[in-house]
Amino acid sequence: MQASPSFTKSFNALLAAANAQARQLEEDGVLSLALPLEGGDPLQLLPLLEPDRDGGEAGGDGFRFLWDGAPGLCIAASGRAHSLELSGPRRFELAQRFARLCLSRLAGAGEELAHCPAQARPRVLLAFGFFDAPLETGPAAVPGVQAVLPRWQLSRHGSHSWLRLQRPLGGGITPRSVAEELWEKARQLESYSTASAPARPAVRVLQRTAWQERYRLAAEQALALVEEQRLEKLVLAVRQQLELSESVDPLALLAPLRRTQGGSCRFLWQRQPGSALLGASPERLLTVRQGQLRSDALAGTAPRDGGAALLASTKDRLEHELVVETILAVLTQAGLQPRRPRRPRLARHGQLVHLHTPITAPLGPLDPLTIAAALHPTPAVAGLPRREAINWLRSLEPFERGHYAAPIGWIDSAGDAELRVAIRSGTLRGRQLELTAGAGLVRSSAVEQELQEVQLKLGVLQQQLNLPSLAT
Repeated sequence: MQASPSFTKSFNALLAAANAQARQLEEDGVLSLALPLEGGDPLQLLPLLEPDRDGGEAGGDGFRFLWDGAPGLCIAASGRAHSLELSGPRRFELAQRFARLCLSRLAGAGEELAHCPAQARPRVLLAFGFFDAPLETGPAAVPGVQAVLPRWQLSRHGSHSWLRLQRPLGGGITPRSVAEELWEKARQLESYSTASAPARPAVRVLQRTAWQERYRLAAEQALALVEEQRLEKLVLAVRQQLELSESVDPLALLAPLRRTQGGSCRFLWQRQPGSALLGASPERLLTVRQGQLRSDALAGTAPRDGGAALLASTKDRLEHELVVETILAVLTQAGLQPRRPRRPRLARHGQLVHLHTPITAPLGPLDPLTIAAALHPTPAVAGLPRREAINWLRSLEPFERGHYAAPIGWIDSAGDAELRVAIRSGTLRGRQLELTAGAGLVRSSAVEQELQEVQLKLGVLQQQLNLPSLAT
């Protein structure tokens, strides 16, 4: 075990720190302890963090989270210390309040957290639904927001890893038991060998649903709205159901994306056993680092070798500029002073290339989720005007978007945050995998070209998940 700014190498020092922090706890506070680790890949180690695999304790709640920005920040998390689920128009505001309250009540939120490295900070994890509230009910319905202060958090940036454990005290949970649990888990993770990792089964696609005809009809209606100038743009999505040859752990599907989607952020949100959101998002809704905000305009898509044609495309440049102008207007209306480069650049993500314009601004006293509420959904995933586009999506898309194209990410104890847009994503339930993709319709769009773009996105995602068809 490495030495750290907060703990010495001895368990007795860790126990002393736990006892000291416990004395600072308020009535609803949570004890938060962290240790540095030698190495450790969060993607490989996440299964070892699950509470129901601890040996001495059963009944884990099934929550798992992965944020794989390798070679940047990677986070694996499991279990809930505190959580929030709600729907409604105030969901961003209430999620910000929940995050602030949770992180401020951590024992150790003073000196220990002030001196720990950025990657070691405790985080509240966030997954929003595309809409304020779902239309459907039942266990598959996605709430307006889910926010989790995790029990276990393993974070890594470069070669430096930290393991954090967060537990409310009481009911047999003591400072000593928390320190012992953290110490033993750290030893277990450091002794883990990649040679012991189970091999992924040879999963194949047995069949897939057709979506093309339904998309053509909806796209024709959307283009009629654009031609009538009732909309400037509408981003119409489709959903394809894949039946797999066997059930598979979502982490096994994510692993190939690290190789094929190096410029994206891979993510997993598993609310409960049996259902998981996973994907590799190239689109940043916002990032906050030391008071500086960045948002990405990402609109306009072509195959990887089509960058020159993309830059020369009038239709794609128009679509992209609508997104840029809207983000600039939203940030300016919020009182910020955004900056942008004069021309879009190309961003390559796997086998696709996009038009990309980064937009930056000092955040000032505003909260990250206040800006997120103003930005979501951007014209890259919904359309313009926003309210009318959202209403038409409810009418023209024959499925609930759920998490698709909604913000997913985290806020940490220093106020830094990152939210990605959950595109290039799917939902895995047993042997059923739902893939969702969309394309932006503007005045110069042609239905068949947009259909080909959606088909390209769905095919690339299936290929990069390493899911061959049974017939191949």
